[in-house]
Amino acid sequence: MSTTAAPSEPRDRLLRTAAQLFYAEGITAVGVDRIVAEAGVTRATMYRHFAGKEGLVVAYLEQEDATLRALFAGAAAQTSDPHELVAAVIDGIAADATQLHRRGCPFINASAEFPDPTSTVRQVVRQHRDWFRATLASLLRGAGLDDPDQRAASLVLLRDAMLVGSYLDGQDEPGAASLEAAFRSSAARILA
Repeated sequence: MSTTAAPSEPRDRLLRTAAQLFYAEGITAVGVDRIVAEAGVTRATMYRHFAGKEGLVVAYLEQEDATLRALFAGAAAQTSDPHELVAAVIDGIAADATQLHRRGCPFINASAEFPDPTSTVRQVVRQHRDWFRATLASLLRGAGLDDPDQRAASLVLLRDAMLVGSYLDGQDEPGAASLEAAFRSSAARILA
């Protein structure tokens, strides 16, 4: 799906800069000129590595997806016990929303800015969500829980709520702690 050239230092700088700006300020609010200037590259360099701004957005979301997949792989490398793995995933979701993605889910944010479900950006979002839901269902199935697909769908919805709620209500420490407690309590009911 990626529309990018091979990795290079200028490409990495562009992607890092774009990811930071897109997440902090929104995709449509940040122009190519600003990204290029802050990354310290030329427009020609940007277009050599990305098929326009949408290509840069796709690369940003693919990077977010790869990060989350790596977190799952890291948790799986730590334990072979399916119940411990499910607990680690719940811990990871809580930590993600309260520590890393405090401005909401990058995939939800991008979807709000790219309403056309056939756009390349929305295709990347759909692939990520499908992978996330299927991976959760597989973990729950491995832990012997009944109706793993429905439980996984509920956990995805709960994660969405956690990430949006973290952005809207949980920026201060008491808000984040309260949100995390509500998330953990709801997840425990889904998994019971």
